[in-house]
Amino acid sequence: MKLKYKTSKIGLLATFMVLLMLASCKDDFPQALDTSANETVLSSIKIVNAGENGTTVLEGVVDENTKTVSFPRIDPKTDFSKLKFEANLSAGAKLSQESYTVTFEEGQSEKVIVVNVSNSPRYREYLVKLRLKVPVFGADFEKGTTHDFTSNPLGKPIHDAFTGALTRGSGFDGQKVLVVRREAPHLLNVSDLKAGTVNKIPLNMTGVAGGTFSLNMGAQVNGHTYIANLSSNASTNPVKIYHWTDPSVAPQIIANVDLSTIVGAGARHGDNFSASLDDKGDGYFFFGDNAGTKMLRLDVSKYTTVTNPTVFAIPVTGAGSWTSYNRIGNTSEYLFTGHDAPVALVSEGGSASFTMSRTAIPIRSSDARIVNFNSERYLIVTTAARTGAEATNFYVYDITKGATVKDALTNLNSLPTVVPVFQYSLMGPVNTSPASQTGFYVKKDAMGNDESLMLYSAASDAGFVFFEFGKKVALD
Repeated sequence: MKLKYKTSKIGLLATFMVLLMLASCKDDFPQALDTSANETVLSSIKIVNAGENGTTVLEGVVDENTKTVSFPRIDPKTDFSKLKFEANLSAGAKLSQESYTVTFEEGQSEKVIVVNVSNSPRYREYLVKLRLKVPVFGADFEKGTTHDFTSNPLGKPIHDAFTGALTRGSGFDGQKVLVVRREAPHLLNVSDLKAGTVNKIPLNMTGVAGGTFSLNMGAQVNGHTYIANLSSNASTNPVKIYHWTDPSVAPQIIANVDLSTIVGAGARHGDNFSASLDDKGDGYFFFGDNAGTKMLRLDVSKYTTVTNPTVFAIPVTGAGSWTSYNRIGNTSEYLFTGHDAPVALVSEGGSASFTMSRTAIPIRSSDARIVNFNSERYLIVTTAARTGAEATNFYVYDITKGATVKDALTNLNSLPTVVPVFQYSLMGPVNTSPASQTGFYVKKDAMGNDESLMLYSAASDAGFVFFEFGKKVALD
């Protein structure tokens, strides 16, 4: 009886609701909301007081999908303390301000401000990009070509030599890529790689012998190929450096250094190798020891004369086994870093004049170099993938601001957030032997001016990639 009782009550309720609906007028039905009211759409916008006299009108381009506005470049003599806009808006809408104060910091040529369109109770924000009409410098990182032979699936297959941790070292000089695979080192023509062809040019191995590994690290400098062995602090296992200018000819042995005769030398050198030479082939070779405590420096003259082995303490402690020591142009300053040490500005004798914090850029940043191109200055690094949370990445940072390199690194270090102007992932597995390399080459035109910038990145088991960027060109 209970079940029937409940059913009869539900039936009565349903009948009552139907009668109520039939008695209602159709005009009382709920209506769709009027979406045309209080709209906040920015149809068009212009700056009305640009230029030195405040009479130039500049039309903006509105992208409603991204809620952004771009303008032609603006005369820097414009009164940016009272920048005025006029806009076509939805009915009843208005800009939240009649004028805007825009401040460009020293050396800054671009600025993004927020323009608010309100139509109470609604509002909408648009990001307005303002650019000063000043000469443009540096590389155009938004337009470039990529020649990828890494683990990144966006590129070609990884170069087959980068497997089994057998390729620890590589090099790049704009014309050739050097691949130091322990049992089969070879060169690759950059021109072939650009055409998509991998044509290995084997190096003549006549006379190459000795070492824990007879071939381990290398460098490619102005057409000169260098490969170093992995050595120990024993007379039977000296540091050897081989040199080629013709890969088909047996190499010169330009260094044969018995570390057991050098006071303070490390127990093992050759896990890393930095060739810091100028365009005459003068400078130094640097080898950090495996313990990350000692640096071996060799004087180099005219590419092949190696003398005066010197040992000094690593500039920054805890750098790890894969350190780098790269000269900045033809100056007496160098960049030192390792896969667990911050970038440091140092002398050829290991004295540090500035050391970045461990958190300014990724601490795994390795083989740091400074590149000057088209009146801008960049810091480039390749990171080491030491844990499952890390990949092998290539980063480019703009460090143009600053009268000196120390000023530039200080400015970068003091930023609350450091954003690279270019980055690329080589992917790559977790690597317990994460030797990582960078490189660059500046192409010149017939007048000797910078024309394009080539950048290189490689890492053990991750492969290699190089990029080419033209210089920035003002289009408006």
